[in-house]
Amino acid sequence: MITKEEIRFSHMVVHILDGTVGLPVLSDTELEYGSDFADFIRAHISKIASGDDAKVCQFYEKESDVFPLFENYKEEDFLSVSKELAEKLYDIMNKNVDIPAADLLIVQFKDRDEEYFAILKMNFKTTFTHRTKADGENNYNDIVKYKAVLPSEGQRLSEAAIIRLRDLRIWLLEKKYEVNGEKANYFSYLFLKCSSNFSPKAKLNIVTKAVERVQEKNLDEKEVFAAQMKAKSIMQEELSEKGGFVVEELADRIFEEKTELREAFQEQMEKYDMVKQEVIPQSETTTKKYMNQHIFTDNGIEIKIPMDQYKDSNKVEFITEEDGSISIVLKNIERLVAKY
Repeated sequence: MITKEEIRFSHMVVHILDGTVGLPVLSDTELEYGSDFADFIRAHISKIASGDDAKVCQFYEKESDVFPLFENYKEEDFLSVSKELAEKLYDIMNKNVDIPAADLLIVQFKDRDEEYFAILKMNFKTTFTHRTKADGENNYNDIVKYKAVLPSEGQRLSEAAIIRLRDLRIWLLEKKYEVNGEKANYFSYLFLKCSSNFSPKAKLNIVTKAVERVQEKNLDEKEVFAAQMKAKSIMQEELSEKGGFVVEELADRIFEEKTELREAFQEQMEKYDMVKQEVIPQSETTTKKYMNQHIFTDNGIEIKIPMDQYKDSNKVEFITEEDGSISIVLKNIERLVAKY
């Protein structure tokens, strides 16, 4: 979607949303920034756009107070719109004390021919740093706690939205906080008021857990191990060779002639309206765990086998003994290395 190197900023402003102040501290002018800070913001925007944690959403046009701000948005409206967004968000935060204080960084940028509007809630974190004070002729070095430090470049933001101005499509990150006594996704539910699909990462986790549940419920203990190993191998093939899969087609491969299991799996997917959906992760971090088979034995041994080795019978063999126990044979090993 968005390429980090292609991001070009046109407007940027920061508003301070801190409940201890009693009101939002709004900026009347845009932010002056250098190349280092621009790279810092590019990294955060790229992390949202290229990761698998973001949900894809659309505004509830009739219910959303934010939607009209973008419906007829013009570039000269940037500062006034940013202030309205900050005020709306602060009002929600002020009524729900569990939502953390933050700097609200609002950015308009261009990626190739597309214009975007980013709302980045940079939650404060607490850290320690040094401070030097002069006492007459002597210097005194001290350690102090800072409570209003921004997330680092490598951290993922908890709450953020990137809005494509052409069609007002939203890529959303959010975290649940207590609202009216219950945990809720306030960023989409109260602030933006938008509908959301599951993120690619969430979809992949849903499919994986559903496969595991169906196999554990319908197969005996000895069958479950082999079935789960096979299922993970198939998912790895789909992710590596095709970049993803259609849920329905994956079920056909995993469950083959086991009609009852396939139907039980589809019932699980129907609850999420995912039977015919595509699951296409973007980040290698999301799919990394499918690159190895992780085996844990009942006597405490852990084995990690790269998937290409697992599929090669000249390297690994699983043997079911007469007493029903399973032996794992590792073959053609030229060298062993012990690590501490």
